[in-house]
Amino acid sequence: MIKILLVDDVPILRAGLKSVITGDNELKVVGEASNGKEALEMAIRLQPDVVLMDMRMPDFDGSYGTRKIKSSFPDIKVLVLTTFDDQETVDRAIAAGADGYILKEMDNDKIVNSIKAVAGGINVFCDNIFRSIKKNVVQSEPKDFGLTERELDLIRLICDGADNKEISAKLFLAEGTVRNGISKLLEKLNLKDRTQLAVFAIKNNIV
Repeated sequence: MIKILLVDDVPILRAGLKSVITGDNELKVVGEASNGKEALEMAIRLQPDVVLMDMRMPDFDGSYGTRKIKSSFPDIKVLVLTTFDDQETVDRAIAAGADGYILKEMDNDKIVNSIKAVAGGINVFCDNIFRSIKKNVVQSEPKDFGLTERELDLIRLICDGADNKEISAKLFLAEGTVRNGISKLLEKLNLKDRTQLAVFAIKNNIV
């Protein structure tokens, strides 16, 4: 059972989301919050698997809640669910450590599938967000960051949404070797997590 914390300042939207989520027997809503500060307080108390986070809320917004939750509980996944896909909002969410970013206009089944994917360790970004990330990228030869072929393979598979087990199978490596390789890669590029790595790869034409 995947435990979910809903964070949105509009009660009727939370009610609608809860109805959609509880329609799936693999998902359970364990709490609701109306801003980023409440989200942190409830995350401490409830230890959800996934926080479904709106971005624009009064007093303490989604970037505040995401940053605080991810810094205190790296294993809790934060999936942004919002109506805004402008570059500034996307950048703030990614900088805060969001594990995914989807829009409220998506079909209900896609929202449910996105929650499950993020809970399973796969970063999820809807098409609009990928376009938003890519729109300022100049198409050129990939920059040389001193990456080995094995490191490039890791990056490509991470960008494809593969988890450690899938990467292990495709590269014929032990899962521990994959974990260590990803940790060293993040350290080498001075990045925080897989989400930042995926954005880095897109912006620098690595994938």
